[in-house]
Amino acid sequence: MTRVAVIAHRKKTLGGGLGELRRRLTDEGIKDPIWYEVPKSRKAPKKVRKALDKGAELILVWGGDGMVQHCVDTLAGWDGATGILPAGTANLLATNLGIPQDLDEALRIALHGERRRIDLGRVNGQHFAVMAGAGFDAEMISDADRQMKDSMGKLAYVWTGLRHVRDEVVPVKIKVDGEKWFDGEASCVLFGNVSTITGGIEAFDDARPDDGRLEIGVATGHGVIDWARTLGRMAVGRSENSPLIEITQGRKVDVRFGKPQTYEVDGGACGTDKRLKVRVVPSAITVCVPAQREGDQATEG
Repeated sequence: MTRVAVIAHRKKTLGGGLGELRRRLTDEGIKDPIWYEVPKSRKAPKKVRKALDKGAELILVWGGDGMVQHCVDTLAGWDGATGILPAGTANLLATNLGIPQDLDEALRIALHGERRRIDLGRVNGQHFAVMAGAGFDAEMISDADRQMKDSMGKLAYVWTGLRHVRDEVVPVKIKVDGEKWFDGEASCVLFGNVSTITGGIEAFDDARPDDGRLEIGVATGHGVIDWARTLGRMAVGRSENSPLIEITQGRKVDVRFGKPQTYEVDGGACGTDKRLKVRVVPSAITVCVPAQREGDQATEG
């Protein structure tokens, strides 16, 4: 029997809650899982390490992308499997991997689904599974505090985003895999491991979490009109077709800003810096995903 651990954000809900999860695990013959609950996602890594010390082979993460990020940051390079139970405000990794916000189905996938090795990104020492960003994106996320996200959900990002559409562009120099790629003014720099990012926007049409590369995007527009045009193009077509967006792929990225910028990883603000050192970590973790039917092509972003 696989040794199962649960690392849960106790303030997040899914289905009948953590009590139902315990009952479902018992029904599956898992009567004594390693069990840790945390009040904040940043307290999860310590519990993950304790679970590993106790011999966990499958870790079930209960929460949103912030909770998942804190866990996979600790689990990068581990040989066991991670199951996602999407109980958060934002569940973008789960969505991109085809894991529904349904407790029964998410648990079935975690216990009986396929195992898929996926990449992680790493920026200034922190791993991310979905995306990282600096500038407009990070300021928007930084302003959406916990109380606002709990009460407004995804609308919190829209509300705070409106405060920053007039933010100034800053000088940015970007090298990708050692070659100069961008040198100009930008309002936002993004790094994606999957296609759908904050707000449900499909920013990186060609992204795959297992191709050994990251998507790199730069937005050069600022002001209400520019952002309306940019988001409109992203909503109805390929992001790269917008004249205000430049996109490429790479394994190592070096970003230098003209002045310190706020940056974020998987929806969590990380402070400010004038330089971001970003790289892909290929096949960093194993995630439980829905089984692919024979003849189907993997379509996850």
